[in-house]
Amino acid sequence: MPRRLASAAAVLGLTTAGMALTVGTAEAASYNSACGSGYSVIDSMDVGEGNTFLTYNSSTGYNCVVTVSDTPGTAAYLDARLRLHSTSTSWAAGTVDDGSYKYYAGPIYVYAPNSCIDWGGAAASNYTRVNYNDHCG
Repeated sequence: MPRRLASAAAVLGLTTAGMALTVGTAEAASYNSACGSGYSVIDSMDVGEGNTFLTYNSSTGYNCVVTVSDTPGTAAYLDARLRLHSTSTSWAAGTVDDGSYKYYAGPIYVYAPNSCIDWGGAAASNYTRVNYNDHCG
């Protein structure tokens, strides 16, 4: 009898531990339409405590990037970046929006029909993820 109680307690403990691991986890951020009307999400990437979304407006030929926090309302470092493809390691003014934001960084726009782009971002991290020479049209 004591073995059954111990087994039941162990199962209950594992079940409770499993529940504790799932409570409080942030949901992945979804696109917030910050680029404006006419933009559709064509790609996205997990950038730590948020997601970076690459959008495109087929009627204007512009791409747009925005990084959305997984914890809206809480200030955190966010980075959104977008440019025509370049081999330079530095990003010119106007191609990056980074700082402490509560909801999102960006939008950043570039006119890029039939061109390759570099795009990416970061969220609550010193690590910036970038896809280079991407979405060549």
